[in-house]
Amino acid sequence: MSETVLKIEGMTCMHCKMSVEKALKGVAGVTSAQVDLAKNQAVVNGEADRAAMAKAVEVAGYKVVG
Repeated sequence: MSETVLKIEGMTCMHCKMSVEKALKGVAGVTSAQVDLAKNQAVVNGEADRAAMAKAVEVAGYKVVG
C-alpha cells in the first residue's frame, strides 16, 4: 500500500475537511484518507491513481496543487 500527500486549496472549515475526505474515500483503490485542515493537505493510503484523486477533490469544489 502506498501513501500519497495531496496539497489542497480552498478548504476553510470542518465541512470542507469532511467533504474532501468523503470524496477521496469514494475513489477506487483508496483505503483511507485523512485531511489536515491546518496544513491544507490530505494523506491518502491505497493504490488509487493520483489523477483520479485530484479529479474527486475538484468535483467536491477544491483544487489539488503541486
